[in-house]
This record gives sequence, C-alpha cells and structure tokens, in this order.
Amino acid sequence: MAVKEARRCGWCLSDPLYVDYHDNEWGRPVHDGDALYERLILEGMQAGLSWLTILKKRAHMTEVFFGFDPARLVAQGPRRMAGWLQDPGIIRHRGKLEAMLNNAQLRLQMGNDFSHHLWSFVDGVPVQNDWSSPKAVPAHSLASQAMSRSLKKAGFKFVGPTICYAFMQSVGMVNDHLTSCPSYGICAQVATR
Repeated sequence: MAVKEARRCGWCLSDPLYVDYHDNEWGRPVHDGDALYERLILEGMQAGLSWLTILKKRAHMTEVFFGFDPARLVAQGPRRMAGWLQDPGIIRHRGKLEAMLNNAQLRLQMGNDFSHHLWSFVDGVPVQNDWSSPKAVPAHSLASQAMSRSLKKAGFKFVGPTICYAFMQSVGMVNDHLTSCPSYGICAQVATR
C-alpha cells in the first residue's frame, strides 16, 4: 500500500529505494529466523554508513551472500572472503564480513529458538510507540541494550545497542513510524494480527 509522500516519516523522502523500504518493510513484523538474520546483518553492515548505501547495495549483497542463507554462508563464505573484499557492490569491511560468517554459525546453532529469543526482548509483541517528532525517536532502548548484551554473550558481533534498536525498528519489534505517518497505523494493525 502506497503512503502519501507529504505525510511519510521524513527520513525516507530522498530516494525511491528509501520510500519503498519505508512503505513496505520498515516496521512490519518479521518472525522468520533467516529473514531476521538477514536484517541483523544488514543493520550491522550499516554501522558508520547511511542506510541508503545499504539499500543501494542490498540486491547485490543478497546475490553474493547466497540470499543470506546462514548454512551456505558457513559452508562457502570463508572461501569467498578474498573475492568479497574486492567487490565494490558490497560493504567491503573485513570485520563486518567476518561478523556475518560468525553470526551465521551462531544463528544455525540457535535453530528455531533464534526468532523466539530475539522477540523475547519485547515479550513477543511489537511495541507501539507514539512519537510525533523525529527528535523524540531514541537511538537505543533498554530492550535493545538487553538484546545487545545477550547476543554479545552468545558470541554475536556487530550487535551494539544502537544496531539492535535499528534492527528492532526494521523488523517491527517497535513501531517507530511517526504518528502522523500513514504507515504508523498500518504497522499497528499488522502487529495485532
């Protein structure tokens, strides 16, 4: 469902990729473990960069990272590292690439518990915030701090509290659309199904 541009959250108005992501993904609840893994990796890749950079590279990263399939990344990723570091279509940061492979192994070890574990930080129910100003939206929360601590303790990398909060926003664990944005109501309604 398209959202009226004049009322969308202001962060997404600069590019059609942003608009599409805002209207069709950001804030929509995701429960599939592999989809959650992909979003967690993308948020970690974004650290220090703009989200638009990630969106522009996302299709190519999906292709070269085996659709973010954790099993394939664990099996084939180490052999691809040298090539990845030369590929301008991805985020060529060795630490982030190594974290992706490390986190793939841990995601596989957690199996079906991965989704449940991540959603446990909001008691399995999306938090419906009521921000009227972008300045009111926090960079992290107590829940994202707890998620970060838990994931780090389990061995995950690039999962600081700010990355975890951006992840929680992305996968609909928190609805941080501004209340004036039509997507706010859409995400709130989807969350109750």
